[in-house]
Amino acid sequence: MKYTYIPHGVCSRMIELEIEDDVIKGCRFIGGCNGNLQGISKLVTGMEIDNAVEKLEGIDCAGRGTSCPDQLAKALRAAQDA
Repeated sequence: MKYTYIPHGVCSRMIELEIEDDVIKGCRFIGGCNGNLQGISKLVTGMEIDNAVEKLEGIDCAGRGTSCPDQLAKALRAAQDA
């Protein structure tokens, strides 16, 4: 399944996910800190959704109350519910 998520409160403008059987097969951020987000995408590829969410949920960037990793966790939960 392919899923697109629009993050809120961060620099990235879109998160594109490919998920199969609750495993992340692909992750791509549009906008944001390119190098860091490429790294996060590679790290989560192959992970089960619940494991990735557990590691990323609640990470804060500069006092915003969220971050690109936190928004990825939200995107993954939303994809599970879709």
